[in-house]
Amino acid sequence: MTTVKAGSATDTVADPPPAIPEAVVHMRGIAAAVGGRRIWSEVSLNVEPGDFVAVLGPNGAGKSTLLKVILGLAPTNTGTLEVLGGRPGRHNAGIGYLPQRRAFDASVRIRGIDIVRLGLDGARWGTPIPFLSKIVAPQRFQATQRRLREVIELVGASAYAHRPIGQCSGGEQQRLLIAQALIRRPRLLLLDEPLDSLDVPSQAGISALIRDVCRQERVAVMMVAHDVNPILPYLDRLIYLAHGTSLTGTPEEVITGERLSALYGIRIEVLRDSTGRLVVVGQPDVAAGHMLANPDAGQSR
Repeated sequence: MTTVKAGSATDTVADPPPAIPEAVVHMRGIAAAVGGRRIWSEVSLNVEPGDFVAVLGPNGAGKSTLLKVILGLAPTNTGTLEVLGGRPGRHNAGIGYLPQRRAFDASVRIRGIDIVRLGLDGARWGTPIPFLSKIVAPQRFQATQRRLREVIELVGASAYAHRPIGQCSGGEQQRLLIAQALIRRPRLLLLDEPLDSLDVPSQAGISALIRDVCRQERVAVMMVAHDVNPILPYLDRLIYLAHGTSLTGTPEEVITGERLSALYGIRIEVLRDSTGRLVVVGQPDVAAGHMLANPDAGQSR
């Protein structure tokens, strides 16, 4: 409360309420179609700064399509969608994007640190030549080096960042690619199946890393995944897509056997382990079998 004097009287004026952070992504009833076929509809969710949001569902449910819609690369049919305060695609400079990938071949000799540096201006200038940058633009080179060190330390990759990327493990490569997506200080990070093909310890490490990035950098993260269990302890919100419909909310709201079974049309159980953590038991991807009769089903992941 703030006290002010008006003449001989003392008036008490309420302090203004704290500012509410603007949603990084605002979705209300949006729908999307590919090739004239509706993929999903009625997706509604606000993604706030620092949120870790998973996008889940079977193959063909349209998980990757949702990321493309947010990037402005695919249209929405209905509803309202704002990304970083504007229409999709308008503020993509503030988005870090890590698409689906395959591991680098062992013969690839480019260093991990140079892969990270490509996130700054690789689209314009290609593979960087550090000594040339140091001569032509020394101040910019120094600022770049500082940011490289910061982001590599943030993802815990300092020990192997100077190693050829082909000699890094799958988990190490993924950390370096996440650093690449973060180097320009985005407000939103879109990750398309970053846990694919990683072993269980690497999945846990990457999931914990993403949660830490959300908290430390105040970056909102939306991550496509197949299996919720490795990431469930770290999530703030989820979007489940299946059979053209969606289920959104916090883990406590969404992760119930009744709601997931109704969404997928198969029996799914939700249990708690000895530490009280939720565990989803069942194979939601079985629901994708219902889509295989449609030859276009594989177009959207």
